[in-house]
Parts: sequence; structure tokens; C-alpha cells
Amino acid sequence: MSSKFDIVVYGATGFTGQLVAEYLAQHYKGDNQKWAMAGRSKDKLASVRDTIGAPADTPLIVADSSDVASLQAMVGQAKSVISTVGPYQLYGNDLVAACVKTGVDYFDLSGEPLWMRQMIDQHGAAAKASGARIVFSCGFDSLPFELGTFFVQDEAKRVFGAPASRVKGRVRDMRGTFSGGTAASARATFEAVARDLSLVAMLKDPFLLTPEFKGPKQPPGNKPVLEEDLQSWSAPFVMATINTRNIHRSNMLLGFPYGQEFIYDEMVLTGPGEKGEANAKRVMAANTEKTGPNAPKPGEGPSKEERENGRYDLLYVAIAPDGRQVRASVKGDRDPGYGSTSKMISECAICLLRDAPDVPAGIWTPGAAMKDKLIKRLVDHAGLTFQVET
Repeated sequence: MSSKFDIVVYGATGFTGQLVAEYLAQHYKGDNQKWAMAGRSKDKLASVRDTIGAPADTPLIVADSSDVASLQAMVGQAKSVISTVGPYQLYGNDLVAACVKTGVDYFDLSGEPLWMRQMIDQHGAAAKASGARIVFSCGFDSLPFELGTFFVQDEAKRVFGAPASRVKGRVRDMRGTFSGGTAASARATFEAVARDLSLVAMLKDPFLLTPEFKGPKQPPGNKPVLEEDLQSWSAPFVMATINTRNIHRSNMLLGFPYGQEFIYDEMVLTGPGEKGEANAKRVMAANTEKTGPNAPKPGEGPSKEERENGRYDLLYVAIAPDGRQVRASVKGDRDPGYGSTSKMISECAICLLRDAPDVPAGIWTPGAAMKDKLIKRLVDHAGLTFQVET
């Protein structure tokens, strides 16, 4: 297929979309990377283009989620589309369908497991037939967690001689504003469940994104616990509901290298003793606020200074049957919801285009599709570090 643009950033006038466009403009300037900005208003697109310092001749495409013909026209000009227009269950159906039909690659920031399962069921076979690579969850939902698990399992193979059937993902530090888009996606999911209570069981299923495969019972992760091996209390992690599902899907897509009895959970480490227990209870209370009425709205976000002062530190612990452990960390140099996320999804698109063009068609997690090549690109360009800890 002959395409005018390697990448189209759809939603470039939104808060996160603008950051993605700015990243491409700054880091791939004069780089033979043919890309375009797309959104509902040409005037707003032109304003964003000028604000971020993109070249004056950066192409602008008018496209709207409520206008299927405009989406199809946009997709027809692209090798790949980065979509930052969520909640995807409200605004993403027609774009995914257009990419699948046309054989165009698609990347998003979805943290919406029910919608993702719907897309897998509707489009999985058609994507393989058309040549489209559909890649969900390319931001903080759930890329560092998926690749952290992949990375620590490589070390487990080296040390234990085999992957571990038990991995713990633990948040040690996270500084930054919770994403308004993530909050809106959570609210949209809650509203969908309220309309159809049959979705409750699906949402609770840790293997929601692995059709026709059900693995072992997983830790509930719904209350504070004392983890003696980590010498810390831990609290429920608000993003575990999506991340754990993506990691089980990644395991399946890779052919079950972690085994079919793989157990994985995510929690927030809050420290030892009574103080750690109290902190864990505070984290639980804060989780409710993050998706409540006071949560940031889509289109809102932190200042440049706040983004640059943000960071995250994630721990992965692979546990052998005899109790031995190997540990690894993934760290990011910006706030997770915006600064780091905008770099990650941009590099996912570049990686598939340049470094992993032979990835087969289908519906993917980014880590399963691009593996070590994506880790290298994120380390080289996106401010992430992956380290084995002793």
C-alpha cells in the first residue's frame, strides 16, 4: 500500500495528542519521517502546530470520530495512526474498524479492558487478513509493566534456568498527575457496567483479554497486605485491573513463555510497620478520588514543569518454586500519565515502522509485538531504564 504519511497523530489538538505531536516534531525533525496531525478543527491544528514549533508545512488533516468518511479518508493516507482520542469505547470503534479494513497499523493509550475485548472479538481475524497491526495500551497503561515482566523473566531464565511462574509487579514511587483521559475511561467503563451488569463478571476476569484461555486463580489485590519477603506493606494499585490483563495477554501472544500457570499481580509498596499500614489505607482512599468527580478532565493536564519533575519507579520480583528471587526495575524520567506516555506511544509507532516491520498482522500488546527492540528504543530515546537489581 502506498501511503503519504508514515504516522498520523489523531487527536493532535488534545492535551496528550499535542505532546505526541510535539515529541515527533522535536525528535524527528528532518528525519525523513513523514507524519501529519489530525483533529476536528483545521484552525486548532494550525495553532497547535505553531505552538509546538512544528514546521509550517506539517500536513493537517480534518477528521472527526462522528464522521466515518473523514476517518476513512485519514486512514487511507497513513501507514499508521496514533490515536489519543478517548475514551476509546466512546470514540474509537470506527477508527479501529477503518484501520482493520484498510490494513493500517493503529496505536492507542487504551486502559479499557472491556472495549479491548470487544475489539479483539470483532476484528481479530479481519486484522490478520488485512495486514493491520492493532496495538493497544502503548502508554503507562500498560507498557512499562508489560516490558518489566518480560525483562525480569529474561533474568529469571538466566538465573533459574527457566521463567518464573510467579512475578510480582510493585510500584515503589510514582510522582505525577493522574491522567484525565484515564479517569474518563474509568468512568465510561463504570457507566457501561451500570447499564449492563453482566459485564461485572467480565471486568473481574483476569483472563478477559485471553479468549479461550483461562489460567490459575490470581491474587485479588483488593486490600492492603503485609509482604514479608519485600519487608513492606502494599496497597491496591488503581491500574492493576488493566495492566494484569495485558500481561496475561502478552504471555499468550508470545506462546506462553511464562507458562500456563503464570501468576501475576500489581500493588503499591507503602513501607514497613504501622506507618506503612497507614500509608496503604491512604492509598486505597486516594484510588477512589482519582476516578471521582474531582479527577482531571480529558484535555486537562500538568504544566511542563510538573511533567518534567515527575517520575516513576517500578519493581518486578520473579520467584522460583524454591523461593529464590530475581529482581528488576523499570524507571521513567517524566510524569507517567503525560510526559512519559507521550514519548512511549511515539516510540512504539517508530519501532514498529523501523525496527520491527515484520511483526505479523493481528491485535497485539506492544511488548509482545516488539519485545527487546522496543526496550532498546525506550531506553535510547524515551527516558526509561531497565535494570537488574541485586
